[in-house]
Amino acid sequence: MGRVDGKMAFITGAAQGLGQATAMKLAEEGAKVTLADINEAGAKAAAEEINAKYPGRAFAVQLDVTQEEQWKAALEQAVSQMGGLNVLVNNAGIGGGTTVEDTDFATWKKVMEVDADSVFLGCKYAIAHMVPHAPGSIVNISSIAGLIAGHNMAAYNAAKAAVWLLSKSVALHCAKRGYRIRSNSVHPTFVDTPILDGMAGAMSRDELKQKLARQVPLGVVGEPDDVAYAVLFLASDESKFITGSEIKIDGGISAM
Repeated sequence: MGRVDGKMAFITGAAQGLGQATAMKLAEEGAKVTLADINEAGAKAAAEEINAKYPGRAFAVQLDVTQEEQWKAALEQAVSQMGGLNVLVNNAGIGGGTTVEDTDFATWKKVMEVDADSVFLGCKYAIAHMVPHAPGSIVNISSIAGLIAGHNMAAYNAAKAAVWLLSKSVALHCAKRGYRIRSNSVHPTFVDTPILDGMAGAMSRDELKQKLARQVPLGVVGEPDDVAYAVLFLASDESKFITGSEIKIDGGISAM
């Protein structure tokens, strides 16, 4: 317990899935957390669940991560509620699109906006709040699809690859400025979250998980805590000499 005592974290896409699991894990280990989501009711419910176990550690704000002015307001609110900010977890994201020929331009722009532009905005506006409370850590949730391409994932591959290299650029920028803020990316493969619901089609959820697990050397689909533990490590001072790096949480896929 207490691996992130005194930390103050802002987590996007936190109403469910990886974001919710990460918020719970950070609070469990001593951090204050602000759960940001376009689904304000969901973020509040998730924060209430955390506060039921760890009173006073969780707050909720509404945030459409594609909107620049909302980022500014949400961060100001989070800093006011928590007393500062030194951990940013850019987790919000969507899938969408197929091959480069079959993806319409509107879908391409939407995926880039939610998955990549949002990370740019988060880093751009959070850093100034984090500097006074350093040491700090930025953790950007990319995907194994940001490192390994698929023939039918043009927009998603591009957006998640952008997150990967943006994380490195932010790391070098913060180091050069002497900010004592680290920046790293996390790259999960299939994880058992609500995002699988949109992939099932005519299959049951269990059938889908079995199909996906056959693509993973370890033979299973990941769990949200598999990602949350990695974020916890990067948010903590245990990783104080790690910046500009990536952690793959892929059950061995990238080793093939």
